[in-house]
Amino acid sequence: MKSSPIPEKQFSLKDILFSLEKVTYLASLLKKSYPKLRKKKFIAEVIEKFPELELKERITHIARTIKKYLPQKYPRALEIVVNALPSELDPKKTDNDFGEFIIAPFAEFVAEFGCDKNSYFLSIDALFEITKRFSVEKAIRSFINSFPEETLKAFLKLTASKNYHQRRLASEGSRMILPWAPKISWQPQQILTILDKLYYDKTRYVTRSVANSLNDISKVDAQLTIKTLKRWQKTKKQNPKEMNFIVRHALRTLLKRGNKDALRMIGLSSAKHVRIKNLKYEHEILMGENLEFSFELKTKNKKLGNLRIEYAIYYLRSNGKCNPKIFKLKESNFDETKILLLKRHSFRIISTRKYYEGKHYLAIIINGEEVKKQEFYLSLSK
Repeated sequence: MKSSPIPEKQFSLKDILFSLEKVTYLASLLKKSYPKLRKKKFIAEVIEKFPELELKERITHIARTIKKYLPQKYPRALEIVVNALPSELDPKKTDNDFGEFIIAPFAEFVAEFGCDKNSYFLSIDALFEITKRFSVEKAIRSFINSFPEETLKAFLKLTASKNYHQRRLASEGSRMILPWAPKISWQPQQILTILDKLYYDKTRYVTRSVANSLNDISKVDAQLTIKTLKRWQKTKKQNPKEMNFIVRHALRTLLKRGNKDALRMIGLSSAKHVRIKNLKYEHEILMGENLEFSFELKTKNKKLGNLRIEYAIYYLRSNGKCNPKIFKLKESNFDETKILLLKRHSFRIISTRKYYEGKHYLAIIINGEEVKKQEFYLSLSK
C-alpha cells in the first residue's frame, strides 16, 4: 500500500505581504516619526488578528490600529504618517517599481479617517506623497466619489507632475473598473480629459495604465474607445511603437469580442480564405489533466496572411449553460499556405473557477470569427 504524499504548504500571498517582519518595519517607521508610539504593543495587536483576516482586511485592520495608537486629532496623526514615509521609489526606473505593499495601510488610514470637507486638501496632498512609495489608486477613489469636481482638478494637475508614480495615479486611480476597488462616479468623458494628457507619456508604467483605463471604457462604449485611439494616433505625440502598444492593450477586450472596427485598427480583416483541417483532440478528459489539441490552417491563396488565432473553452456552468472564455493562441503575418498549431490547455483546479462535470466545448477563432466548435466531456473523478 502506497503512503499518501505529504501535502505541500499552500502559498499565502497575504502572509508574505503582511508578515511579522513587514509589520515590524512599518512600526519602526512610525516610531521614528512618533517616539511615543508603543511599538511592541502596536505590533502585537496588529499580528494577533492576522489569522482570521484576508489580505484586504489586514490593510484595513492595520490602518485602524494606526489610528488607535496615534494622537486622535487627524491633522496631527496625518503629519506623523507623512513624516514616517520611507524614501521615494527610484525615479530613474520606468516600470514595475511597485514599492512595499506594507505601505498600503497608510493610504487606507487617509481614506478612512480623512475623507471629509475639513481634511480634504491635507488628505489629498498626503496621498500624493504616499503614492511615490506605493500606489494609492484604491484609497483615492473615496475622494473621487465624495469630492468629484475638486479631485478631477487635482488629477489634471497631477498629469504634469515630474514624478511618474504621481502621473500614473491620475490614470490608474480614475479607471472605471479597478480590481479590488469601488466604482467611481466619473463618466468616460471626464476620465478622457485625464487620459488625453497622459497617452504621450514617455514612461511605460504610465502608458500601460492609460491603455488599461481605455480598455475599461471599451466595455461600456466601444466606439468612444476606437474614436479616441484614432484621434491620439493622428496627433503623432506618441512614438509609433509605443502608440501601437497602447492601441493593442486598450483594444484587448474588443479584440476578444471580435469587434470589427478594433480588428481593422490592428490590420486584421476577414479570414474567409482560411480553412481549418484535421482538428484533433481528446473527447474526454479527467479533471487535473490537459486538453491537448492540434489543427491545421490552410489556404488556396499565396499565403495565409495576417491572422489572429484564438481558441475558446466553453465552460459548463451550474445552470447547465456553457460560457466561453477566450485565449490567444498566435498572431502573425504568415507567409505560408499551411501551418500546424498545437496547444495544451490545463484543467487543473484553481480557486477562481468552479468546474462542473459534463459537456464542454472547444472553439477555434480566426480574426474574431468562430469558425469551428466541437464538444468534449470533462469528468471530475475516475
